[in-house]
Amino acid sequence: VQLQASGGGLVQAGGSLRLSCVASGSIGSINAMGWYRQAPGKQRELVATIASRGSTNYADSVKGRFAISRDNAKNTVYLQMNSLKPEDTAVYYCNAEIVPVLLLRSKLYWGQGTLVTVSS
Repeated sequence: VQLQASGGGLVQAGGSLRLSCVASGSIGSINAMGWYRQAPGKQRELVATIASRGSTNYADSVKGRFAISRDNAKNTVYLQMNSLKPEDTAVYYCNAEIVPVLLLRSKLYWGQGTLVTVSS
């Protein structure tokens, strides 16, 4: 099982980006999925999570600007980021709680990260 994140890039303040993260491999089921970020010199922090049935949770700093969604048929989670600010600059990581085929419990998997840079 692996996660592949994409969609990062350079954008001006006030702009938008959409991140995607696809899970692949021997997947039995996927529970929660989420996005985290790590800015230079800072610890990794929660951005948003989405449960298997669609309930969401956001960091206060992104509420009203970011939207997390998922396509269960495609094993994909998205992060729509609007009204971006320079302080949103970070490497964004996706994760997913996945039950692999033939296993009875879930494991937490992480994507490789995608860099988002917001210029002022």
